[in-house]
Amino acid sequence: MLRNAKDKRNTTELPPELTQARRFGKTRSAQSRALLEDYVELIADLLATSGEARPTDVARRLGVSHATAIKTISRLKREGLATGRPYRGVFLTDTGQALAERTRARHRIVVSVLVALGVPAEIAEADAEGIEHHVSEATLKAFTHFLQTPGFQRSSRKALHPSGTSQSRTLA
Repeated sequence: MLRNAKDKRNTTELPPELTQARRFGKTRSAQSRALLEDYVELIADLLATSGEARPTDVARRLGVSHATAIKTISRLKREGLATGRPYRGVFLTDTGQALAERTRARHRIVVSVLVALGVPAEIAEADAEGIEHHVSEATLKAFTHFLQTPGFQRSSRKALHPSGTSQSRTLA
């Protein structure tokens, strides 16, 4: 009896079923979309730096097997985000390129907020890889507002602007 009373004091009420289901559904959808976003962002980077994005290069850089990269690239093609040319690798469609640019901008914003909060740049980059896919548009707007607000200044740190350029920021 005492244990049950103690358990009740330490628990919080669950949200309504539909609310909780919507939250979990949003997370599952973001996880599925995150994979595609990582691939298009990397393909765009490879195309920009070397002029080609071979499945082998994609697999190596993402740390997955060649078969996994081929399977996901096939999904990108089915969803209209990429095209392939025999013996030439993978290319992004306009839709794929736009997704890569949005993903990169989101990544820059998340990194900038983490750095502004005092997270070392290398850790902020790694953490942003997971966070960027789960942040809503409302949260991104709040992050951007935070970064643009002069009053958030706490100590001197270098933060990355969403465009990817380095800017000096003073943080309190």
